[in-house]
Amino acid sequence: MIKTIAVLGAGTMGHGIAEVFAMNNFQVNLYEISDERRNSVKEIIKKELEFLEENEYINKEKIKDTLNNIILYSDLKIAVENADFIIEVTPEKLELKQELFKNLSKLTKKEAILASNTSSLGLMEMIKFVPEEKKKYCMVNHWYNPAHLMPLVELSYFGNMPEEIFVEIEKIYKKANKVTIRVLKDIPGLIANRIQQGVAREVFSLMEMKAASNEDIDKALMFGPAFRYATTGQLEIADMGGLDIWYTVGNNLLKVMDNSQCANKLLKEKVEANKLGIKTGEGFFKYNKNNIEKINNNFYKKLLLQLKVSKNYQ
Repeated sequence: MIKTIAVLGAGTMGHGIAEVFAMNNFQVNLYEISDERRNSVKEIIKKELEFLEENEYINKEKIKDTLNNIILYSDLKIAVENADFIIEVTPEKLELKQELFKNLSKLTKKEAILASNTSSLGLMEMIKFVPEEKKKYCMVNHWYNPAHLMPLVELSYFGNMPEEIFVEIEKIYKKANKVTIRVLKDIPGLIANRIQQGVAREVFSLMEMKAASNEDIDKALMFGPAFRYATTGQLEIADMGGLDIWYTVGNNLLKVMDNSQCANKLLKEKVEANKLGIKTGEGFFKYNKNNIEKINNNFYKKLLLQLKVSKNYQ
């Protein structure tokens, strides 16, 4: 039975993952190598919890309980030695993760489950130096950002892990109010990111063609396809519309749509100009740097509203 969870890395994703498990009554050991980040992360989590309380998603008592469920560590060995489930959220560097998994296989309990939050690195490559017997306890658990608001977690089911161990992981995510999917193939990007990149490729292409303004392209997605995607998936949508219609439209449109094999040059130009989005004050839109917290919270409110409503879709 999984009671103690260790999260390795307290950055953007790591602190959110720790927050979710702690909010759902798990003991969380949060490991962070940076003194500055480790000393500030509880305040970051506290602010996010207060936002949830202000928007009537949790009660005030839950804030205190959640923070009490998180213990901070600077020593990896101590953080993981008694943990039942360990999820690493370290930089996307293969050699780094290989070394980490090798060390974790020595530092953790025999039955401890080791997971990575990656969506771009292959599981078998990451656990290359893990003993064969321990590989059945290794998997990918890919969360979506922001972790405390996005329901989806993609779980690798690649054949290395016995069903009974995998089901234990599904259970803890259900307890944490997450929606999980089983990813059956060890492919780059897993499932959701590949779908998202397909949409993004055509959106950037439409911008490049100047087919509509930035605002209207986003509006077309929000109040067209995404409006349906919020409540159902592509396959059900196709069934509801008629597969004969989808077949005809696909034959007509796909041959004239973007089939690029690399990121759109508009992104390259923005990156080179250091127009990275909200974190630099400008991306495809401009942002007032004095209102970043307010802008983020308005974005989070929309996600939180959708999270509340999504309970009707399951």
